[in-house]
Amino acid sequence: MSEVAGCAQVRLGSPVGRAVITAAVLGSGMTLLDGTVVNVALRTIGRDLDASLAQLQWITNGYLLSLASLILLGGSLGDRFGRRRVFVIGTVWFAVASLACGLAPTPVVLIVARVLQGVGAALLTPGSLAMIQGTFHRDDRAQAIGSWSGLGSIAAALGPFVGGGLVQYASWRWIFLINLPVAVVAVVVAQRRVPDTRDPEAPDEFDVTGALLATLALGGTTYALIEWGGPVAPWAAVLAALAGLGFWWVERTSRHPMLELGIFADRNFSAANAMTLLVYAALGAVLFFLVLQLQTVGGYGPLRAGIATLPITLCMLFLAARGGALAARIGPRLPMTVGPLVMAGGTLLLLRAGPGVNYWTDVLPGLTVFGLGLALMVAPLTATVLASAPDEHAGIASGVNNAVARSGSLLAVAALPVAVGLSGAEYADPVAFDAAYRSAAMVCAALLAFGGALSWVTIRNPSGRG
Repeated sequence: MSEVAGCAQVRLGSPVGRAVITAAVLGSGMTLLDGTVVNVALRTIGRDLDASLAQLQWITNGYLLSLASLILLGGSLGDRFGRRRVFVIGTVWFAVASLACGLAPTPVVLIVARVLQGVGAALLTPGSLAMIQGTFHRDDRAQAIGSWSGLGSIAAALGPFVGGGLVQYASWRWIFLINLPVAVVAVVVAQRRVPDTRDPEAPDEFDVTGALLATLALGGTTYALIEWGGPVAPWAAVLAALAGLGFWWVERTSRHPMLELGIFADRNFSAANAMTLLVYAALGAVLFFLVLQLQTVGGYGPLRAGIATLPITLCMLFLAARGGALAARIGPRLPMTVGPLVMAGGTLLLLRAGPGVNYWTDVLPGLTVFGLGLALMVAPLTATVLASAPDEHAGIASGVNNAVARSGSLLAVAALPVAVGLSGAEYADPVAFDAAYRSAAMVCAALLAFGGALSWVTIRNPSGRG
């Protein structure tokens, strides 16, 4: 397909429109799948590779760290060189790193491979959404984003299900190797059917210093949280603080910043990203703790623990696009308020999951309520973020929101185990883990409730809606 600058006029029901959605969902779906699929396999990986709790956290957080740190740079590269082109490069990179993950012989090698996997995700993730924003007709974007978020979130929700089956009946290594054929299909569809879009005013220079400082800030914070109490943790916290200040200064003074701070002047953009941080912190922590709770305390096997999360998948499959359509009619404020509050209620219901857990009464109701809230919130949140930024900054806007979401999950998974008193090999101790799970669930419910309240106070509907 040829390259176009700015916004094309592709319609949702056209063959090209379907191809754009397909490629975007396949690519971003891989990254979302790998963000959740590993949780089901953590106990098996820990046993197979003799990994500690800190190493298991890094297997999860190493991926999130590089993804969150570099996703803004990935958005900038897409705006400059073509969103489809960078998307394809990131997809290939992700597939090669997935192969390295699948062949890793030690925890350290797996952690390094996961970091590299996150680099590929940082290239393809903003490109997947920016392709939609840059190619679809304005009248079709909200529905296209709803379809993308719904189908992509299904991949995230399918992670525990697919991962459980692979871990139980094959090997945990296949949760990474399965990405290879998916990547091939995504690249073929993108190369043959998707037009390339870019920002004609994007600068030739790139903010490598900003990317490095962002990585140091997030990496130092993550290390300090995971290794809290160790001799190096205070120094890591100091490094993170200095790097964070340096990042702000560089972005403020650079001629070509990785993050254009001016986009935060829009109230909806800033509010939506603040809510994203809270909600995705809770989302990442709930998935991390629940799957381990069902295995460690409830006695579930990997497959059964994965199947347990199926209600979230079904809610996203049938209702996410409807959530986007509803927000298009009444405005995003109400869905972005009610969605997190419903998710908080579902999280509290999941407190029933404990020793002797009964799936139908202790797990299914909570996950169903949680999934309903998620389906109501996801598409309006994404559409609000993109609608608050100019079309030429679609890549940066998408990158900011993705970075915030991944940072929320990263920090929650790093901080909550320490905050609730879980350390060492206690992730395999049913009594210790059960107590930690209950404390973590309460924290997550509070974060979700606060996110809903924040949306009600700060989000403004477009004129004439709501």
